Amino acid sequence: MGGQPEALRMIAVYGFSPSGNCHKVKLLLEQLGRDYRWIETNSALGETRTPEYLAKNPNGKVPMIELDDGRVLVESNAILCWLAEGTPYLPSDPWQKAQALRWMFFEQYSHEPYIAVARFICGWTPADSPRRADLPKLRERGHAALAVMERHLASNPWFSGDDYGIADIALYAYTCVAPHGGIALDAYPALRDWLARVEATPGFVPLPAPDAAAQALIDQS
Repeated sequence: MGGQPEALRMIAVYGFSPSGNCHKVKLLLEQLGRDYRWIETNSALGETRTPEYLAKNPNGKVPMIELDDGRVLVESNAILCWLAEGTPYLPSDPWQKAQALRWMFFEQYSHEPYIAVARFICGWTPADSPRRADLPKLRERGHAALAVMERHLASNPWFSGDDYGIADIALYAYTCVAPHGGIALDAYPALRDWLARVEATPGFVPLPAPDAAAQALIDQS
């Protein structure tokens, strides 16, 4: 397309700040130094189910980015790939790029469905919710994902190739808050060292702490 270069287009980000999937996008934008406008969109209050939002994203989820020409992109890891293309955050070598993507698919299939869901149940559902019966299985599978990561990190510093990049951002988002879902990180020393390396990267911004109500539920779990 003609007109303004992609790298200069203003980006509106519809996101819910406590969400790890949304924080992925914010973290990369901050580390790229890109201008963006954050539009807080609380999915817990139904703000992703309005007719206006569903017209842009029929799946009714966050994050979503919208460019100033009206184009929309959804799914957190797809957004990361688009933002990182042509930058050091996504390897240019096809094999290394495929390795980064492999870990991003792992995050969405074998990691986030267990670790993020356990966190959600602990922090955003009532203490007597029937969903809490799912926690033992979610925690078991969450630990299985962390064990795979620990094995990789025992001999590799990053998940994006030789350097920090978007696979690390994707995996960091919910790994750093796994204890919120009752999934402790004590048994994973290489993983904890990796978390510290991510947090030391230039431009890093932390995931916001849960609000008081969510933290109280987490504390009970």
